[in-house]
Amino acid sequence: MKFILAAVLSLLPWFGYAAGAERPNILWLVSEDNDTFLGCYGDRLAQTPTLDKLAREGVLYENCFAQPVCAPSRFTLISGMYAVSCGPAQHMRAQGKIPSWLKGFPAYLREAGYYTANNSKTDYNSPISLKEAWDGCDKNAHYSKRAAGQPFFSVFNHEVTHESCLFPEKELPLDFPSMDPAKVRIPPYQPDTPEMRADWVRYYNHMRLMDEQIAAKLRDLEKAGLADNTIVFYYSDNGGVLPRSKRFLQESGTHVPLIVYYPPKWRHLAPAPPGSRIKDMVSFVDFAPTVLSLAGVKIPDYMQGRAFAGPAKGRTNEFVFITRDRMDERYDMMRMVSDGRWLYIHNYRPDLPYVQPHQYMFQARGYQSWARMAREGKLTPATAQFWGEKPTEELYDLAADPDSVNNLARNPVHRDVLERMRSALKQRVLEVKDNGFLPEGSILEGYEAARQPGAYPVERVFAMANLASEREAANLPELIKALDDSSEPIRWWAAQGCAMLRGKAAPAETVLRQRLDDDSVAVQVAAAEALARLGRADAALPVLERCLKNSQSPWFALQAENVLDRLGESARPVLPALREMLQRVAKEEGGKNAFQYQRRILERIIAVLDGKELPLVYSVFN
Repeated sequence: MKFILAAVLSLLPWFGYAAGAERPNILWLVSEDNDTFLGCYGDRLAQTPTLDKLAREGVLYENCFAQPVCAPSRFTLISGMYAVSCGPAQHMRAQGKIPSWLKGFPAYLREAGYYTANNSKTDYNSPISLKEAWDGCDKNAHYSKRAAGQPFFSVFNHEVTHESCLFPEKELPLDFPSMDPAKVRIPPYQPDTPEMRADWVRYYNHMRLMDEQIAAKLRDLEKAGLADNTIVFYYSDNGGVLPRSKRFLQESGTHVPLIVYYPPKWRHLAPAPPGSRIKDMVSFVDFAPTVLSLAGVKIPDYMQGRAFAGPAKGRTNEFVFITRDRMDERYDMMRMVSDGRWLYIHNYRPDLPYVQPHQYMFQARGYQSWARMAREGKLTPATAQFWGEKPTEELYDLAADPDSVNNLARNPVHRDVLERMRSALKQRVLEVKDNGFLPEGSILEGYEAARQPGAYPVERVFAMANLASEREAANLPELIKALDDSSEPIRWWAAQGCAMLRGKAAPAETVLRQRLDDDSVAVQVAAAEALARLGRADAALPVLERCLKNSQSPWFALQAENVLDRLGESARPVLPALREMLQRVAKEEGGKNAFQYQRRILERIIAVLDGKELPLVYSVFN
């Protein structure tokens, strides 16, 4: 009878469950910052018996992808929308400008009678109402606090695998033997250093600790007599934290585990039998509609993902779309699409190295050892790819090159694949009105602002960003023309395109000087950088100093500080203003991320210009 009901509901998913019908409990067990280092994903060194068993009894997704860092990733999870559709939610620790009607999806579950509990991380990068979404949202939140017989949706977050576990002071005591570092496979894009091997060992140890914590949660569920009525999700909030993973768009930073267990009572909601391995493309934008589908709750039309299980299961995704924008104090912009076989990345600031002096990231000793090897000139061609400028486009055959070290974007044999991936990227950018193509702090950012008729010409902006990122001198006449465009993001990308051309942009000097008084502070910063790269620091530095002190938005100041840091010794005339700004942000910081990020970068610039010994996390860059 249940199978007949499921078949009917699959045809009429908007009806959901009948009034008074029993609904499944749904439990999310989330780990932080890890990719597929699990036995069930074929990792021979992993010691993860709990999750391996869950995979044997449940359904394992081979192609689940997440945003490469937590806050944009968690915005996507809670909203069912891409972070780039509600700028600036795509940046790390920002406040996405959301429409007034946007709810965290658990609110719909509450309306349907569910008890919702989140223990306890939020980090949603937006002002989504926690009170509306959760009955309980703190370190004591638990499904046990619901009313008798009430179905629940409950989330438990496990931080033991978080990036900080690799920091020297975060070592935990182990009650099991540590792994032998000699057994670790170092991928070809990483240098084989003792520090790198030590980080891998510690990471495997923490994965084992995480597996034990998951086991404890499952035992609690069993002891409460709820295991037979609860669908269990296990996944990680973003890719792993070993070098070239978290924050980056290769598989090592975006491919995450996803296992879903359906007890026999609710197995008719599963997309496949127990023990199945599903190759369908899934990303975090699909999670909210999937949970609503399993709970028999109507999926709102605005959600941008597709349910991958339950009566409202949608058609299979052909591609996943993943983005990277500002990470803490450092700006960069990349876009990725993958169909599971091919992974395509477009770097929109290819002049910026993959590795920038990111204060938090470089607390890990593996990263420090990689930078040391780079400074000493000891990198191999594969390990050197992570340093210096990036290619504009990257294309990897994941079947033949799972480590993503052989870039096929310029290989004419794969031209058709490249064009198909480019087309998929363009389609998704236009569909969601990707706010990452706007400067942070722009009045056009946000779901509603970006959708005002005529306000954000996203197709033209996308074309200009692609043109700018090509770094071809032949494009300069078009960039010069675009510097006078009426649209802020068009002018911004044109100025960035000139900056990326460096000396080849000399014919644009006159127009770039005009843009130093642009209505947009972001355009002023980009034009100043372009002029500085032409050797016109005398014109650029006063403008960067003015932008540094701009009170419209702290993000404009951060953009200017990034440029000044890249200029190095050429920024010396601005040193007094940098000192003054550091004093100001130190007073205003108070937990505000924008000021914290400014402090980090200002301290580095000033130390470099003062010739002082830098902290270890920065010294490797100078």
